[in-house]
Amino acid sequence: MAVDDKNISYRVYLVAGFIFLMAIAIVVKLTNIQWVEGAYYRQLAKERTVRNFVIPANKGNIYSADGSLLATSIPNYEIRFDALAPKSEVFEKNVKSLSDSLVTVLGKTAYFYENELRKARANKNRYFLIGRKLSYTQYFKIKGFPLFNLGAYKGGIIVEQETVREHPIGKIAERTVGYERTANGVSVDGKGIEWAFRDYLNGKDGKILKQKIAKGQWKPIRDVNEVDPQDGYDVISTIDVYIQDIAHHALLKQLEAYEADHGSVVVMETKTGHVKAISNLGRANDGTYYETTNYAVAESHEPGSTYKLADLMALFEDKKADTSTVFDSKGGEVTYFGRKVRDSHKGGYGKISLGRGFEVSSNTVLVQAVYNAYKDNPSQFVNHLNNFGLNKTLGLSIKGEGIPYVPQPTDKNWSRVSLPWMAFGYGVHITPMQTLAFYNAVANDGEMVKPQFVSEIKEWNKTIKKYDKEVLNPRICSKETIVKLKAVLANVVKKGTGEKLYSKEFSMAGKTGTAQVNYGKAGRTGMYYASSFVGYFPAESPKYSCIVVVHKPNTALNNFYGADVAGPVFKRIAQKIFTDAPSTNAIRNIDRKIKKQETHYASFYSKVQKKANVMPNLKGMSGMDAVALVGNLGLKVKVIGVGKVKKQSLQAGDALVKNATVLLELS
Repeated sequence: MAVDDKNISYRVYLVAGFIFLMAIAIVVKLTNIQWVEGAYYRQLAKERTVRNFVIPANKGNIYSADGSLLATSIPNYEIRFDALAPKSEVFEKNVKSLSDSLVTVLGKTAYFYENELRKARANKNRYFLIGRKLSYTQYFKIKGFPLFNLGAYKGGIIVEQETVREHPIGKIAERTVGYERTANGVSVDGKGIEWAFRDYLNGKDGKILKQKIAKGQWKPIRDVNEVDPQDGYDVISTIDVYIQDIAHHALLKQLEAYEADHGSVVVMETKTGHVKAISNLGRANDGTYYETTNYAVAESHEPGSTYKLADLMALFEDKKADTSTVFDSKGGEVTYFGRKVRDSHKGGYGKISLGRGFEVSSNTVLVQAVYNAYKDNPSQFVNHLNNFGLNKTLGLSIKGEGIPYVPQPTDKNWSRVSLPWMAFGYGVHITPMQTLAFYNAVANDGEMVKPQFVSEIKEWNKTIKKYDKEVLNPRICSKETIVKLKAVLANVVKKGTGEKLYSKEFSMAGKTGTAQVNYGKAGRTGMYYASSFVGYFPAESPKYSCIVVVHKPNTALNNFYGADVAGPVFKRIAQKIFTDAPSTNAIRNIDRKIKKQETHYASFYSKVQKKANVMPNLKGMSGMDAVALVGNLGLKVKVIGVGKVKKQSLQAGDALVKNATVLLELS
């Protein structure tokens, strides 16, 4: 018996010891939680019940030079239905009228919607899709329909909103307007103006502190934001929608006619370097064309005969030859170190002057002129090309500029044929935009300016930053050389390879080019032609320069020369710009209308200021005027479309709420 009592005592002591140790462990743990790890757990609890939410900043718009919207952010709405939220009697009372109402916005039959809504309720679907990618106007109507007007808890309506970037003028200049890709709210990649000027466009997101409440809902803790969002600035591009439309369709028509692989066109203002139009079209498998790559900026390739202008510039500057210097075309074929240089015209041109050789684009004449002048000192010629800027990028604001290449005598791959081959545009690489900048310098009396896509950054009517003309080279060559170059470029159109383009109605100057691309790859099957025309207009007093490049026209159509494939696009653009330009009287009438309109709006603004607490009627007002007015009232604005105001989300006479957003639909 004593032994049993002793065993029991041991067990009691053992259990008591265990409990005592457990108590000590708990005390240690509680102490650790309270004093050692307390801050961590308190922070964790706070994060799970209180959280900072991001308030997205409104992204700025991109406008054309004439005020048209090129890119804007608009809200897209997705509406779903929690079929279990409404009570049975509420659902039955409203389901038929809701179905009838949905027909007016979404288009299907009332029977279809009633059947789907009843099925969703029977299946206990708490996330039934009503419609997606809805506009603000559609969303506003639907949330006012029977049942849905009772709200989320009683009516079951679920609204999800996302902001999407839209291009109101469609696919035109899409690649230059560009885009921005984000991942987890961070910019990762992009193209064009959207990407290059994202720091201005995106603004700065705000923050608001919210506390978690029942059913996973969060509500703001305070009436004010932790950090107020700052809206992005607007970017004013140099693109002119009228010229852009002309250039786009002129290029598209020619690409379709010649079943070409791809092509590009750029129109630039001579004095400023402002790019007024740029179109880049590639052929899809179904034969349609769309913007995939910014070929004008990115595609660096052998230019062919358009490069011959650099030959003349170097020769004239060194006084190695003049336009009157005579060369023998030698039957249209000359040989250098076992490799032949041929003219496109069989039999050559006999003995002709250098100027005439340029006008008819004689390879044999230009190659002889350059080789004879610089064979003993090729560096002298190449240094001219470098000084002309042909070996450097332009430093464009948008991403992806192609790298030009000019062989240097110090390169390992320099050979005896490098110099003659450079003379007619082979062995060198250059993008269409770089070629255009070079020709534009001649049109601009020797001043080379940087092509620009953006002229201004604005916050409403306030200028944040202005991009003035940027001079890359104040004097690319002497005035004497410029005069000679302008003369031969004009003659190319009057009596040279571009004579089919000549018109008495308006003057043009430029150079044709027909280059064999990939001639050294995959034999003859890999080779194709690139047809080009680059120049400016009017010839006497240049206002615009322009380049057209068409890659891989269908040779089965028996024509691939620059004058026939690319030249007509150039002519169509010049012709449209000048023949469709308003007359002096028309301009005066427009000015009178503008002044009258300004007087009207001045009176209108005055009336609005007297009733600054209500929303004015904007219908019929031009988009730009309406935007300015709404901004002056302390409201934010989003615009869909171009033209005059057709609809406004905040109706005339409604009370104004500071910093509210007004959606304007333009006709």
